[in-house]
Amino acid sequence: MGLAPVAESSMTKIRNVRAVITAPGPANLVVVKVETEEPELYGLGCATFTQRALLVQAAVEEYLKPLLVGRDADQIEELWQLMTVNSYWRNGPVLNNALGGVDMALWDIKGKRAKLPLCELWGGKYRAAVAVYRHADGADCEQLLDCARAFVDDGIRHVRIQLRGYGGGTYCGAQPSGALSGATYDPRAYMRSALEALDTVRAKLGNSVELIHDVHERLKPAQAVEFAKLVEPIGLFYLEDLLAPEDVAWLENVRQVCTTPLALGELFVHPIEWISLFAKRLIDFMRMHVSAMGGITPARKAAAAGELFGVRTAWHGPPDLSPLGQAANLHLDLVVPNFGVQEFTEFPKEML
Repeated sequence: MGLAPVAESSMTKIRNVRAVITAPGPANLVVVKVETEEPELYGLGCATFTQRALLVQAAVEEYLKPLLVGRDADQIEELWQLMTVNSYWRNGPVLNNALGGVDMALWDIKGKRAKLPLCELWGGKYRAAVAVYRHADGADCEQLLDCARAFVDDGIRHVRIQLRGYGGGTYCGAQPSGALSGATYDPRAYMRSALEALDTVRAKLGNSVELIHDVHERLKPAQAVEFAKLVEPIGLFYLEDLLAPEDVAWLENVRQVCTTPLALGELFVHPIEWISLFAKRLIDFMRMHVSAMGGITPARKAAAAGELFGVRTAWHGPPDLSPLGQAANLHLDLVVPNFGVQEFTEFPKEML
């Protein structure tokens, strides 16, 4: 059987690229707009790195824009590779978010030209809907339980359990003489309070609700191994960000003491960081931030690689993500066979 020749399409030239910094809610959002020479044909992408928004804007407008203007917006893979290697020094959250926002905008243009949602361009929906998890928190266990119960009553079946924010708000008041003002973190008090909170919610809500807990890399490696062992009887859906990227070698120690599924990756910016963990079966869920890993193009590749090793997706979906970024997450969620769960935060009306 021969293949029909591919018809040449007219070039859709990029006319302009700009980064818009906005803050309709509590976070500094960065939105990339890629305009084409076709009237009214443009794409939008999320490039939000809220802590370094001005650097991302500069990377887009001072470096990527001159590289892209006049090029064909349809050549997404070629442009991604070009943007990645052009500076020679590559990866990192600033550059990756900049090119990730452009990449997302190029896919937006592609979908508009095809008059199809991206999930249809990528092979069609694999599922009818996407399971999300919501963030339950409280000043004490009673308030936390009320928050979690409200989500369950609203139909949510995956709930992340935190008490007094990351680290459990467990700080000791003692300060050495002459120390700068600020809180002194007590990791062992955090471990005790987190276990108490998880035990309370599990006892009250039962086993029909999937519970998640985010350590947020607040423990030293040996403490993280201990905490993973202590939390195992609670039966979490997964334990999130137990270790920082520089401490992932300790995941082998964690695997030896517990069977709790592990989710990791929101700080990752290079494929070597997640591929090595996939191959060694050291994580169960990939947590990368889609724009920080370089956009939709590498996210699709990471999801396909994870499928080979039984690693499911749980893309980062924090409060400082724009609706554009969450929309990209959801399109990916709808098509990958190895979808796990999607982190979701309700957007304030000003952001919609």
